[in-house]
Amino acid sequence: MAISWYPGHMHKASKELVKIMHQTDAVIEVLDARIPESSCNPLLANIREGRPCIRILNKSDLADDKVTNAWAAHFSKIDNSACLINGKGAQISRADIVKTAKKLIKHTDETVLIQGQIVIDGIPNVGKSSLLNQLAERKVANTGNEPAVTKGQQRVKLQQGWYLIDTPGMLWPKLEDQESAYRLAITGTIRSTAVEVADIAWFLAELLLRDYPQRLVERYALPGSTTEPEAFFDALAKQRGSIGRGGRADLNKTAEILLNEFRSGKLGTFSLETPPS
Repeated sequence: MAISWYPGHMHKASKELVKIMHQTDAVIEVLDARIPESSCNPLLANIREGRPCIRILNKSDLADDKVTNAWAAHFSKIDNSACLINGKGAQISRADIVKTAKKLIKHTDETVLIQGQIVIDGIPNVGKSSLLNQLAERKVANTGNEPAVTKGQQRVKLQQGWYLIDTPGMLWPKLEDQESAYRLAITGTIRSTAVEVADIAWFLAELLLRDYPQRLVERYALPGSTTEPEAFFDALAKQRGSIGRGGRADLNKTAEILLNEFRSGKLGTFSLETPPS
């Protein structure tokens, strides 16, 4: 199944982002810590035109700590770039954002360092709205489990003279790397109406059986010899009672169980991508 999802409001969002960029001193890109590469929007590099970029590895409490730290080190080595980690166990603050931005913004005019505008961007469902509420220390953005909740821009004061501009989640028009597209669907970036749930869960099962087999064995009390997705779904269906006609696994129901437990963190912490060695 070829995955593609680009609602019309995302095209509008990209044009609005271009308009406000000339008034912007730095850009924040929020990434999903479980899939930092796949959740990185290739359009943003062109739109920000060399402006400093602060990458935030969000939802780090759902990812493998060692892999997340490796990604942070990787992004921090990129010129004109910094990387922060955010999750339930270690939340960043407004002061962290401003401090990091000041280090990156290179202007001879010192007045720029006492005031500035930062744009925060990210693909849908990376937790940008929740992060914005966290930074503002109050609810300024709606949140939800479905992507594309934020529809327009809004302005939040970080410190005296420093402001953060929120923008809607934005994908790119053509998802050429379909493995990345599947990872985006697994984490909930792409609306469930645009994908086949069973197909996405099958891809996830393949990844987890390859990289985290023992975790699945322990969580679902599987036979240690379970190495193929078909055997995994059969065992999971029997355990959770999602049996269809003929005594066979109801693949859609079983797929939803796996995806829901992965996305909620009930299954454990996983990283589906590793940085370049």
